[in-house]
Amino acid sequence: MVVLGACATWSLVTAAVHDGRPEGVLLAVLAVTAGYAAGRVSGVLVPVAAPCAAALAGITLAVVLPQTGAGPETAAPLGHAGATAAVLVLSAGAACCAARATDVSGLRAALHGLAAVAAVTGAVLGSATAAALCGLVLLCSLGAGQVTHRGRVLAGLGLGAAGVAALTWAVAADALPGGLTGSLAGRLTPRRIDLWQDALRLARGDALLGVGPGRFGELSATAAGSPLPDGRPHSAPLQMAAEQGVVGVLLLAAAFGWMLFALWRSPRPTPVVVAAGAALTGLAAVAAVGNALSFTTVSVGAGLLAGLATARPLATAPTPPGPTSTTRPGRGA
Repeated sequence: MVVLGACATWSLVTAAVHDGRPEGVLLAVLAVTAGYAAGRVSGVLVPVAAPCAAALAGITLAVVLPQTGAGPETAAPLGHAGATAAVLVLSAGAACCAARATDVSGLRAALHGLAAVAAVTGAVLGSATAAALCGLVLLCSLGAGQVTHRGRVLAGLGLGAAGVAALTWAVAADALPGGLTGSLAGRLTPRRIDLWQDALRLARGDALLGVGPGRFGELSATAAGSPLPDGRPHSAPLQMAAEQGVVGVLLLAAAFGWMLFALWRSPRPTPVVVAAGAALTGLAAVAAVGNALSFTTVSVGAGLLAGLATARPLATAPTPPGPTSTTRPGRGA
């Protein structure tokens, strides 16, 4: 709560200094908090059914809502392909958490099959990123039974997310060799890289406070020249750097680090923790190169999955002292 409170407070501070609009950040913090609380409660009461229902809801959401497939611009109600990929990755993670929470082998296989359905759904919707990340989450869950030190796995996942964020920053700064930058530009699209470069330029203008939340769209030449602008640089770390400065970036990293720390301390079985950690790391990778965190659906899903994987079982009522039977022995005993 301290980390999320600091994120909300800092957005208000930077908005006050630069006349920004912190409503988006405040809504995201509220969504994560609500999802996390719901996950903690439902994870205690129905540890298998709750993540299974969340997985089914996520896959259904990605399929039935219109215009959620791949596309260059944001579209209502769910939006960019990055949001669809994020929802499917979280769905795969929830399905794997449910699979690892049950001792029934047949049900476990069926729930792992549900995670495979999420990967297939991503491929059908045209999102290779969603299919690949869902597949990786499924592989991590299948191999999680052999994990004995969850801390090492979670540390590796954290380094992987940091590596994707660093790569995004290097592309924006044009610090990669020419051949590698060119190949990534073909995959990421030149417009996205131009948005990243605008975000980095704005961040350098005011490294401490940024330009204020919600102001990237009006200060970015690339965003202003787009026929359907969404006002975002399509990278969570670069958006935080541009709008809330280096402190905003550190708070974003602290929020992700707190999730990994909470998973490390979780009383749930290690396979459940590893599956959730893999899905949340996949979400972090998607958010580093897209605007997935701009959608309330994704923020709620991330908090829900973290809550499900860190739920503490209810304490067993203590047994009163003395004999457990109130039957008196007979006189001839």
